[in-house]
Amino acid sequence: MSVWREKTEGQTMTTRRGLGRGLGALIPGGTYESQSDGDRHLAPVAGVRLAEIPVDEIRPNPRQPRQIFDETSLAELAQSLREVGFLQPVVVRPHDHGYELVTGERRWRAAMQAGLDRIPAIVRETSDDAMLRDALLENLHREQLNPLEEAAAYAQLLEDFGVTHEELARRIGRSRSQVTNTIRLLNLPPSVQRKVAAGVLTAGHARALLALNDATAQEELAQRIVAEGLSVRAVEELVALGDATKQPRSRTRRVASPIAPAVSELAHRLSDQLETRVKVTMGKHRGKITIEFASVDDLERIVGVIAPSIASSVSVDGARS
Repeated sequence: MSVWREKTEGQTMTTRRGLGRGLGALIPGGTYESQSDGDRHLAPVAGVRLAEIPVDEIRPNPRQPRQIFDETSLAELAQSLREVGFLQPVVVRPHDHGYELVTGERRWRAAMQAGLDRIPAIVRETSDDAMLRDALLENLHREQLNPLEEAAAYAQLLEDFGVTHEELARRIGRSRSQVTNTIRLLNLPPSVQRKVAAGVLTAGHARALLALNDATAQEELAQRIVAEGLSVRAVEELVALGDATKQPRSRTRRVASPIAPAVSELAHRLSDQLETRVKVTMGKHRGKITIEFASVDDLERIVGVIAPSIASSVSVDGARS
């Protein structure tokens, strides 16, 4: 599994991270293991660092204007944190022997409800909100985020730093509709978000799924995309037809080798379990299972599901460079 590392007292602490890094990916010093990228360098953000801190060391901001938090909404967010992980770190500043929230009280409350001991946080030593906002926007140009990380970063800049859709679109050289549609990826069910973050579903697939209003239908079609390797155009066609059980039209007819129903069902179950495409082919005397992965991080995730002991003892960091 992917991890992020924090330097503490001369040692490296390694912990599991959520699938999306959001603004955490834009903070130099809170370096993620999968972030080595050759020539790209993030601009320094003065007075700011990324850390993972104990939930019980954080106190709410007494000047927080919001005093009422919807319990149903908090419960839904807590469930999302359990299933997907933190996509948007809270923002805190040092206070007494712990930290005081600057933004993100709803996320902090949901983390406590979810039973999390530690959460990712942007620790801010400066009081200049504009400087921090501008530095994060600048770094957004430099960092290649996966679609879910990008959506989380956009949402947090809008919510926590008072950036408008228009300003964000202008600063990163995108249209307002692109920004809005990217943020909408956070409305997908957690199981679909995991597939997007892992790279087995593209942003195009995810946007096509958003046209379905039912979460169950989105999950079922996402599983089918992974299992059958459907193109974005094919998914858009299925959504337009209004029945995801239909077959998309194809210009060329492909004759597949017959596979026993039990074998086909096993392949579908493996695909669902591993959240990637699994293909089974049968020959006269032997067969073959092909498991697809989108990145080195995704390979580590799959190996962790199949053989945890192997995943914990083998590092493939060198393959990332």
